[in-house]
Amino acid sequence: MSLNTYGHLFRVTTWGESHGPALGATVDGCPPGVALEEAMLQHWLDRRKPGQNKYTTQRREPDAVRILSGVYEGRTTGTPIQLMIENTDQRSKDYGDIAQKFRPGHADITYHQKYGLRDPRGGGRSSARETAARVAAGGVARAALKMLAPEVRITGYMVQMGRLKADRDRFDMAEVEQNPFWCPDATAAAIWVEHLDELRKSGNSVGAVVEVMASGVPAGLGAPVYGKLDTDLAAAMMSINAVKGVEIGAGMAAAELTGVENADEIFMGNDGRPRFSSNHAGGILGGISTGQDVVVRFAVKPTSSILTPRKTITVAGEEAEIITKGRHDPCVGIRAVPVGEAMMACVILDHLLLDRGQTGGQRGAIG
Repeated sequence: MSLNTYGHLFRVTTWGESHGPALGATVDGCPPGVALEEAMLQHWLDRRKPGQNKYTTQRREPDAVRILSGVYEGRTTGTPIQLMIENTDQRSKDYGDIAQKFRPGHADITYHQKYGLRDPRGGGRSSARETAARVAAGGVARAALKMLAPEVRITGYMVQMGRLKADRDRFDMAEVEQNPFWCPDATAAAIWVEHLDELRKSGNSVGAVVEVMASGVPAGLGAPVYGKLDTDLAAAMMSINAVKGVEIGAGMAAAELTGVENADEIFMGNDGRPRFSSNHAGGILGGISTGQDVVVRFAVKPTSSILTPRKTITVAGEEAEIITKGRHDPCVGIRAVPVGEAMMACVILDHLLLDRGQTGGQRGAIG
């Protein structure tokens, strides 16, 4: 299996399976001299790890990350950084009943059709467990951004669970860390608690929409045509397990706007820099950052592993019924929030390095 690497200059290769002895990431292209310790990465992994509340899988993984190379005396050396996270709470026996059956909505059938074999234990490589490695790599990217562009801030949050949407008029970013859904709308979060409790107890699951915002991104990141910042952001978010749609800025809603409504008017700010009346563009025009907040949303489908019986077929082509036992997220969108943040950090850093190499940070003068 190839294509396990993403990024241009800041390149991340993830490895490992859900029920293997370990998983991790090899990070290449991180600049030297970045302050980096395991505790810094652990902070981000602790936000993603399973078993923290009843709304996520009860698999108990400490997700303790180890830095095996690329760091000396707390600073990156510019050489490949090897990150490893051991798996300690696998229950492979939970998957014995599905070894010969394909779970509807899961990658089982496509992996079998493509490769002729698959690892049924937690989905193997297709498991969302792989995202732990992304979050660790994202921690490296955040550390590099802190050194190169300290004004950049990345925040992810859920804006929708199933058909239930958060109200942007009630958004308070201080609420994001105060509820299990990373939701900036406390009222919506309280409603989601009841909704997810009902689904969880009935053996069902639900999808979600996650928004990730990067503020303080300098203007000029990205390049026309095939090097667009939004192209790489869309690809990065779409590569996350269970993601089925990605939007930048107004996204699909832009199709409902007129040109007058959609155009973000431009003014000169008191600081001599351009200011915009709105941000339908999501901080990106022509594939290049405008200096506004970069805003990305992605839709996560409902968890495919559910206790509700579903019709399927076996490897032998026989019709069957399947119930997926084990420990699964009733709403995988919850733990997708730190993953989306990590992918945003990796892409922003990658484009910062690309821009530094191409333009040296030079910018066209205004005024």
